[in-house]
Amino acid sequence: MEENEESEELSEVEEQHHDKPAEKPLSRSKTKTIFLKKRRAKRSYTCTQCGKSFIQKHNLDVHMRVHTGEKPFKCDHCGNQFTQNIHLKIHMRIHTGEKPFTCNQCGHSFPRKDTLEIHMRIHTGEKPFKCDQCRTSFSYKAFLRSHMMIHTGEKPHSCDQCGKTCTCKETLKSHMRVHTEEKPFTCDQCGKSFTQSSQLKRHMRSHTGEKPFTCDQCGKSFTRSTHLKRHMRIHTGEKPFMCDQCDKTFLMASGLKKHMLVHTKEKPHACSVCGKRFSQKQILQVHQKIHTGVREYMCFECEKTFTSANGLKRHEMIHTGEKPHTCDQCGKSFRHKSSLKSHMRVHIREKPHTCDQCRKSFTFKSHLKLHMRIHAVEKPDHHSLKSRPDGCEQERRNRSQKICQLPSV
Repeated sequence: MEENEESEELSEVEEQHHDKPAEKPLSRSKTKTIFLKKRRAKRSYTCTQCGKSFIQKHNLDVHMRVHTGEKPFKCDHCGNQFTQNIHLKIHMRIHTGEKPFTCNQCGHSFPRKDTLEIHMRIHTGEKPFKCDQCRTSFSYKAFLRSHMMIHTGEKPHSCDQCGKTCTCKETLKSHMRVHTEEKPFTCDQCGKSFTQSSQLKRHMRSHTGEKPFTCDQCGKSFTRSTHLKRHMRIHTGEKPFMCDQCDKTFLMASGLKKHMLVHTKEKPHACSVCGKRFSQKQILQVHQKIHTGVREYMCFECEKTFTSANGLKRHEMIHTGEKPHTCDQCGKSFRHKSSLKSHMRVHIREKPHTCDQCRKSFTFKSHLKLHMRIHAVEKPDHHSLKSRPDGCEQERRNRSQKICQLPSV
């Protein structure tokens, strides 16, 4: 009712000004300013609790129920009470099943007009609720509210069994099944049960063979979106897991976990035969073949055998001439990735091998070893220099000079 009055009064102001030919037409904003001034002047019913004003007494009376808590309209079916009759009418559709508002895009029906308007955002792609922290947009206010908890760290829903906190009630409800061991979602193919519907949905792909997540770079498909996301790092070169000891990066968390054993020197896997310890179980399994004598990987070219598939694969490159690792700077190819890595230092001028005697640096470890001979040459004392023939001394100098001429690049 109040909205209709607003519209009528606004039109009246526009028409009044339009009737004056000597004056320029008012802009919409100026028209609204005049309208609001007139509207404020008309308001005579003011709420004594919050100061809000109304044009009609009826509207003030309805508003006062907010403060008094009065809800005179009661549902005969469930006892729910409402401040306005229109709210009761809308509520009654829950019991009658009436859904008068239908989506013209997909045919879905709703009991309320505002619910239909919210639903339409699915089709229009409208996302009016924007996070002021990271600018992410959402279709629904409830989604924004849940998202904001990421920034605030708020987790209002707490598990009374283990104290775990969750951002939303549904997540807590799902978590509680861990304690109750309830698994309401059952596979009709094999009878396996799950705590969440999403888990059942993923499991069903093992029966159907469905792989809905496809890489747009190479066409490889995956059963899970997380697997596709992880795979995409191969194409993007992204390595999000960084070692805080040496800054080395990895595609996956498991790769970082294995790498950390290099720094901790931890070797949890011991050989039951000789007691030798290893950082990884796979390396132990390869090692144990030394004791068993099992060398099940054989080269068909020369019949040489190997304890691991990787060992055989590396060996076969000798026969095929394959050099899969190519330098993107100069085009030179290598059999092994480690060889390419060493070669790249020539281009980036990296010199990781430093002499601890004179601090001179070298690109390759072999060059450092040759250089170390300079320091290994005995420095004769004053008396031996006097007694040594000039020819021997000259020979020593020549040898030292040759070693010094080794490239440090």
